[in-house]
Amino acid sequence: MTGKFLLKVIMEKVNSDITAFKIKLERIEEISELLEDQDLDLEQAIKLYEEGMILSQECLKSLQAAEVKITELKNSFNTL
Repeated sequence: MTGKFLLKVIMEKVNSDITAFKIKLERIEEISELLEDQDLDLEQAIKLYEEGMILSQECLKSLQAAEVKITELKNSFNTL
């Protein structure tokens, strides 16, 4: 594999991850707004809350993975 091809593959993965993160975050915001609506019954509210918590955990895992990657990159450049 050439360096340019590898970089392209990595950038596509990063862009895909960012897009997925943004979609999840937007859904969390939507759920938050829905939960503020007084017209929801308890069952609907619980389902939305559960979905929001699952998405929140997925976003947290993505952020933690990004933090680890950034730390690894910083460390690898510090050794040069």
